[in-house]
Amino acid sequence: MQIGGLIIGDELLSGKRRDKHMDFLISVLARRGLELSFVRFVGDDPALLGESFRQTLDSQALIFSFGGIGATPDDRTRQCFAQAADVELGLHPEAVTILEGRFGEQAYPHRIRMAELPVGCALIPNPVNQIPGFSMRHHHCVPGFPNMAWPMVEWVLDTYYNHLFSRVPVVERLLLVSDTPESDLVPVMEAVLARFPEIRMSSLPSSESGCREVELGIKGLADQVAEAAVLVIEALNRGGMPWVEKPQLSQVLS
Repeated sequence: MQIGGLIIGDELLSGKRRDKHMDFLISVLARRGLELSFVRFVGDDPALLGESFRQTLDSQALIFSFGGIGATPDDRTRQCFAQAADVELGLHPEAVTILEGRFGEQAYPHRIRMAELPVGCALIPNPVNQIPGFSMRHHHCVPGFPNMAWPMVEWVLDTYYNHLFSRVPVVERLLLVSDTPESDLVPVMEAVLARFPEIRMSSLPSSESGCREVELGIKGLADQVAEAAVLVIEALNRGGMPWVEKPQLSQVLS
């Protein structure tokens, strides 16, 4: 199951604020043996936002959407998601109760708009100020504020997706190959991937040190990574390609 993020707001695209959600998603997923497949940054334009939701709904991916669920006119996530999902917006009874309990008469006439949610959605509890997010069709929409959004994302993962968590150690070994063009590593990578199709390999070239250097990554289950690394090292030695190993990264989940 692909896992993606939609990070919403003109302030991110203008540079007024810096995104922190992507790094969080990478970390929180890794601790559960999962990986982030993609992230999209989308402004407050309703046409673009609606199209983004239509595409992610069609993809069947698990999506975390950050931002745009407030009560001001530039908060359009609720409306655009409902249109993309072809459902109506309506007052969610439980959300109304939460907002009335939180604000009393001050919930009207504006704050109550945050209870206008896609019909049929489920609520995501907010441990900070109680104003909920919502879930529908593997899409989970939370506020843009990290202190609220991040525990809500963890709650969603642990409540609905525990069955996806990997309990097998996932590790990555990194080899720094020097004085070698990246193209020379293609046969090595193809041979390893043919032998171990579940292994993930990466190649990151750099010339910052003044010489050609490629960081070659081998990621996957610990036992397969160990076997694949043997093949890679043998091939590098046969080809006379100098290499050193970076300290092994800690396992993603034990």
